[in-house]
Amino acid sequence: MSTVRIPSPLRKYTNSQSKVQANGSTINEVIEDLETQYPGVKSRLCDDSGQIKRYVNVFVNGDEIRTLQGGDTSVGTNDEVSIVPAMAGGR
Repeated sequence: MSTVRIPSPLRKYTNSQSKVQANGSTINEVIEDLETQYPGVKSRLCDDSGQIKRYVNVFVNGDEIRTLQGGDTSVGTNDEVSIVPAMAGGR
């Protein structure tokens, strides 16, 4: 299982946990497992076609998946996945 870091806005779906464990050999599979464990998470991360929303950044061991294979990026059992929603605002 990989460790998934959950951002504050999504913790209401994970029983306030900042880190959870998820199965899957790709990011898409990890998201599916998160949805099974914590219903409602996937709709916050993915659009209607199942693609990760453009304002959601996902990292595997510090590497942004858009620079890798996107949702098909491989995830190992000891990898750390971080979900980081984009911040907007400022002047």
